[in-house]
Amino acid sequence: MFKGSIVAIVTPFKNNRFDEKAYGDLIEWHISQGTHGIVPCGTTGEASTLDYEEHYRVIEVAIKAANKRIPVIAGTGANSTDEAIEITKKAKELGADGALIVTPYYNKPTQEGLYRHYKAVAEAVDIPIVLYNVPGRTAVNMLPATVARLTECKNIVAIKEATGDMKQASELIRLCSDRMSVISGDDFTNLPLLSLGGKGAISVTANISPKDMAEMFNAWQGGDITKAREIHYRLEPLNTSMFIETNPIPVKTALALMGKIEEEFRLPLCEMSKANKEKLQGVLKNAGII
Repeated sequence: MFKGSIVAIVTPFKNNRFDEKAYGDLIEWHISQGTHGIVPCGTTGEASTLDYEEHYRVIEVAIKAANKRIPVIAGTGANSTDEAIEITKKAKELGADGALIVTPYYNKPTQEGLYRHYKAVAEAVDIPIVLYNVPGRTAVNMLPATVARLTECKNIVAIKEATGDMKQASELIRLCSDRMSVISGDDFTNLPLLSLGGKGAISVTANISPKDMAEMFNAWQGGDITKAREIHYRLEPLNTSMFIETNPIPVKTALALMGKIEEEFRLPLCEMSKANKEKLQGVLKNAGII
């Protein structure tokens, strides 16, 4: 259902408020560049610093701007199952095409707890659901066997695999790819995951290089492995630079240097160090982005 280059889009701020104009312009740019889908209110969208009203407004603006031209998969995860259900219901009401639901963070549920959490959300809200496993952020790793159990829920259609562990990704695809799509959640794994049977990526790098990212997936889909590999290696310095500080600090800084948003974050995130910003500028200049 969901495939290709799906951007984990930033949330631009201006004077500590959601910058709706810049956001709409970003989405128009993405569509013109060939991006295949949009995820508002994910990790890169600083969802954890948005209040409920802002969270819903960011999703609503994304849906209206995309206008059914490409799917919008709203970030609706929480570390409380009831809260995740509430946010997911609201995303469906607003018209989202799907929901990206991160594993509950901080409270470190067991594998059984993870299973029950996602099953409860899937049964409560009839919307296509993308699981999101990112243990580096959440302190819990949802194992392939648990994901396989969740494929019994017909509206759980995909997983964003962000462990960076290709052995786990391979096992996940072996167990589940006939019943759900496996999507990369780490840009350095985008092409390797495709070679194992993955279907796309929810990408940070796509924020700043949407055309290349979309063309890499299009090339792979069209059987042009050489072109896909060439683009992958061209993007690698950008992929690395997006994580020289905590995401989304580098990508928002890059977009500010490109003139697309203000260089503004919500505490506890803050601006990059001078040394890292200089490194980032060098990578962007070498890539021809600025």
